[in-house]
Amino acid sequence: MASIPDSHQDLFEKPTFAHFATLTPEGVPHVTPVWIGYDAETDRVLVNTARGRRKERNVARDPRVGVSMLDPDDPYRYCSVVGEVTALTEEGAEDHIDALAQRYMGVDEYPNYDADPGARVIVEIRPDEVVTS
Repeated sequence: MASIPDSHQDLFEKPTFAHFATLTPEGVPHVTPVWIGYDAETDRVLVNTARGRRKERNVARDPRVGVSMLDPDDPYRYCSVVGEVTALTEEGAEDHIDALAQRYMGVDEYPNYDADPGARVIVEIRPDEVVTS
């Protein structure tokens, strides 16, 4: 198991967009841009999505994932994670998406609850390999 180095944890404190790769039932990569979080206490990378979305269905079936992100202030500085989803949880997911909306949009509450098809879910990712620059 690897960890996000202290030198790159600031990427999770500013509006850093990430690309989240999952595997479809056919084994084809499915990559989507996402807001990203990190729980330093449990050393888990966090992605928030809605139940029923393709990425949620993919990781429920196959927990192997990849995440990459570029520093929005320096695109030559990055963090890339290969890991495994260790949990899909609705607990705290609405608070989490609201906190992400504050960071990424400057609003107190996620504005798209009505547009999303299902309950919010936190995808918890254990980093197995971390590459930074």
